Amino acid sequence: MTFASTPHAPTADRPARTSTAAAAGTRDIRLDFFRGIAMFIILIAHIPFNRLSNYIPARYGWSDAAEIFVFCSGMASALAFGKIFVTRGWGMGLARVAHRIWQVYWAHIGLFMTVAATKVAIDLSGIWQTYGGFEKNFVGSMGITRFFTDTQEALVGLLTLTYVPNYFDILPMYLVILAMIPLVMGLARVHPALAMGTCVAIWATAQTGALDLPAEPWGDRPWFFNPFGWQLIFFTGFAFMRGWLPKPPVTTWLIAVAVVFLVVSVPFGRWQIWTQVPWIEAWRDANTVLFGKTEEGILRYLHFLALAYLAWAAAGEGGSRLMTDGQSLAARIWNTARKLILKVGQQSLAVFIFSMWFAQMLGFVLDFTPSRGWLPTLAVNFVGMATIIGVAYLAAWFKSSPWRAPR
Repeated sequence: MTFASTPHAPTADRPARTSTAAAAGTRDIRLDFFRGIAMFIILIAHIPFNRLSNYIPARYGWSDAAEIFVFCSGMASALAFGKIFVTRGWGMGLARVAHRIWQVYWAHIGLFMTVAATKVAIDLSGIWQTYGGFEKNFVGSMGITRFFTDTQEALVGLLTLTYVPNYFDILPMYLVILAMIPLVMGLARVHPALAMGTCVAIWATAQTGALDLPAEPWGDRPWFFNPFGWQLIFFTGFAFMRGWLPKPPVTTWLIAVAVVFLVVSVPFGRWQIWTQVPWIEAWRDANTVLFGKTEEGILRYLHFLALAYLAWAAAGEGGSRLMTDGQSLAARIWNTARKLILKVGQQSLAVFIFSMWFAQMLGFVLDFTPSRGWLPTLAVNFVGMATIIGVAYLAAWFKSSPWRAPR
């Protein structure tokens, strides 16, 4: 969640200008740190009926962890793919993006099948009646019943991304945005302003609903995350990391503006407030296009930028304030926590895939606790966070190819 821009960043991406690749090739600690934070928030948000989710940042404003994830993914993509377009040419950049799309596509298919199979197994086991003393349809609670009643249509739809259940909509959105990278990089060869202007134009068109994508073969429900709206968040992060956009100055008045905007947004985002204030509720009903999540409404975009600016200012140049050399107990605890968060941020795709499945299992455990009290809720969330940290370290270990090292 950073407005990181490299020193002496160029104004355009052209193959001859290798300084761009050098400038944009250094990984920023703030990128991994805030993406790691987003992974923890996403886990908490996806545990069904999780009392702790009432206190995540999304409950106090317009934007949420999805913006952090997409924005940081844009920054990471600028490092992973943008450099290749500049140093190896457009064709090789296209091949690199296609390879990533292939990976994410099968991650999406695997995630859906794993979650669906797990829910079927739980329903078939009859564990609800045996141990819970109540009836519940786990498949139905996910809204994927039609996959089993209309399997032929749903299976073709799943593989062609025309069947996108709401819980499984982030990765398809990410796939379409990834596919836009070659276009944006091609436009940036003319001028970065043309690339960013095109992104803004696509976002503005998406606000009208004209670019909605079908989410099911048997109805007119659109994708919950419209990639043509959300690409603006992605390419904003992409542009900052490529140096197309200058990093904003850290000034008192900008900080004040960001803080005021965030504070004013609280009554409009906190449901315990706006449901009790008739004029706020009426305003929300009349202006949903301004903060709609599907098309990434303008208020969500601005709310996230305000949060990102404050986080970037607080982190310091190069994330210097995130690091400490102190030997006090507090410093040691912070250093340990920072390392864990960074590891999760570095392995965000693996962590995200696992957490989307594991969150459902944690919700399943909570179903058997008395009234989902605070003690079991905190325990389940702690187990979830500890587990995704373990997954991050395991994914990093596999990526290191330890079998290639000499004994």
